[in-house]
Amino acid sequence: MGLLEKKPEKVLKDALKVLDKKQLSLIIHGSSFPDLNEEDTAYGTYNSQGARSLMDYISGLFTSVQLGPNGKLKSCDSSPYTSTIFSGNPLFIDLKQLTTEEWDCILSNDTFYSIVQENPNKNINKTAFSYAYRRHDDALHEAYKKFLKSEVLKKRRKQFEIYKHENSSWLDKDALYQALSVEHGNDYWPLWKSETDKNLCNPKSIEQKMEYAKRIQEIEEKYVEEIDFYKFCQFVLSFQSEETKKYADKKKLKMIADRQVAFSDRDIWAYQQYFLDGWMLGCPPDYFSADGQAWGFPVMNPEFMFNKDGSLGEGGKLMKELFRKMFRENKGGVRIDHIVGLIDPWVYKAGCKPKIEEGAGRLYSSPEHEFLKKFAVITEENLNLEVEADKEQRVKNLTKAQIKAYGRLIEKIVIAAAKEEGLNKNSIVCEDLGTLTNPVAAVLKEYGLLGMRLTQFVVPEKEDHPYRCKNITEKCWAMVGTHDNKPISMWADSLVNTHEAYLHAKALVEDLFPNADNKDDIIVKLTQDAEFLAKIKLVEIFASKAENIQIFFTDYFNIKDVYNVPGTSGDVNWSLRLPNNFKELHTIDLPEILKMAIEARGSEFASKHSKLITQLNSL
Repeated sequence: MGLLEKKPEKVLKDALKVLDKKQLSLIIHGSSFPDLNEEDTAYGTYNSQGARSLMDYISGLFTSVQLGPNGKLKSCDSSPYTSTIFSGNPLFIDLKQLTTEEWDCILSNDTFYSIVQENPNKNINKTAFSYAYRRHDDALHEAYKKFLKSEVLKKRRKQFEIYKHENSSWLDKDALYQALSVEHGNDYWPLWKSETDKNLCNPKSIEQKMEYAKRIQEIEEKYVEEIDFYKFCQFVLSFQSEETKKYADKKKLKMIADRQVAFSDRDIWAYQQYFLDGWMLGCPPDYFSADGQAWGFPVMNPEFMFNKDGSLGEGGKLMKELFRKMFRENKGGVRIDHIVGLIDPWVYKAGCKPKIEEGAGRLYSSPEHEFLKKFAVITEENLNLEVEADKEQRVKNLTKAQIKAYGRLIEKIVIAAAKEEGLNKNSIVCEDLGTLTNPVAAVLKEYGLLGMRLTQFVVPEKEDHPYRCKNITEKCWAMVGTHDNKPISMWADSLVNTHEAYLHAKALVEDLFPNADNKDDIIVKLTQDAEFLAKIKLVEIFASKAENIQIFFTDYFNIKDVYNVPGTSGDVNWSLRLPNNFKELHTIDLPEILKMAIEARGSEFASKHSKLITQLNSL
């Protein structure tokens, strides 16, 4: 049943209110948005007419949309988690709008429809990244040339000049990198032959600064059009995104941004002086990886984050500028990927594995480490030295002052940026899945930040596991999966008739059906019936005390396909989209799920809301 009918919508909202749910967010990354068939250019965008159709469809029930990172991608890497921190992804420009009179038809219909007609994934709910990257770039070049000559768009060109001036602190560097990519024939700066060009933003002396300034001027003059074109794309994207957010506001939907832990090649080049030379961010060895995860992402140098008097250093100012921009542009808030990376990151030497025996350690928790000890917040007295350095519980105690020291990036950069843009700490979504050290847990508790509870990751036989329904607290976001997981239906399919399914079934019955007369029958059904198991896993998050719920689009629309397979790359990964005919799909049975969630709260609670249960039954 559609969500726009007034009575069903009101009943569902009443049920969510009864269950104390304050926010319901749909997770869908920009490239996964649907489009109209006749406007599908092989890559999704939240700025398209198809995206507005989705907003219409979910409005009135969902309160926000959780996007993925929106940065510019490399031509050879479709992962949004290695995109730029400031520049946006030009693929999110809705080309169709550029063919309209509002934009003085700066893109021809012939060009636009040729892109649509030649889409190799036409009528398939997958992006064609390489195709879209090339064709969109050609189309935007055509639009740029006509934009400069348009008599109709004189006012917009003035807006373009204002935009360039207001965003020069990051836009000039990113555009310069684009020019240098043309100069050197590739967009990976470590391969550039000129050491000067590699370090234009990182002079070591006054003499170098003067030398590099001359080189920058030379490049800017030689590639004036390429630089201006780059800025044009950012302007158009910014303009369209603002219009989209105005539309979303009318639908009472907020956008939540996603701050990835990584930096793009473009960012590393532009801000390399703020990174800790020779060190990378990763994860220590664990059950899933004996050698740990060597992500290869640079680490912000603590010495540039804060000055000795506690004020923000140049690196700290950069990070705060980034978060202010994200909060300013996304009034639903910001999801911070791998919050551990801002509080207690695991770092390793470049060229080595992220293992203790090869010199790895926690940046702020290694007072015994030959090099890292100068950054330590704690002393050896705070450590349980019988526990290895890569284990979560190694830090055994913390003073109030130490917790504050671990949390100063959060307090003075993230929370401060949110407040300055008119938001509060509840607009910060902390991805705290996986390794959670004692300092991280202490900081999240100290500042009352909202973490995540991903029930697909529960260890069901552990009574006190934080992802079990009965242990999920109010101040968090609960979900069955994220972009890195299989849809809950595929997860359930993989468990049918296994001992693991039995363990999950037993825990679910204990938490959701404690007073049922037929517990054994329910356990058997959960163990054998994948569809029922998937449904009850959804009931679990709504029955929990969590005030905030997120649902990935594959779960909500019952799509049995995977968006991201961690550790893989290429056009196939990160390519899944919501089909253009999404309204024809069968969404989850939300009335039934909410009814069961109310009943799971106990007979007294259910009796109190018997009228609502009857209404839900009728939907």
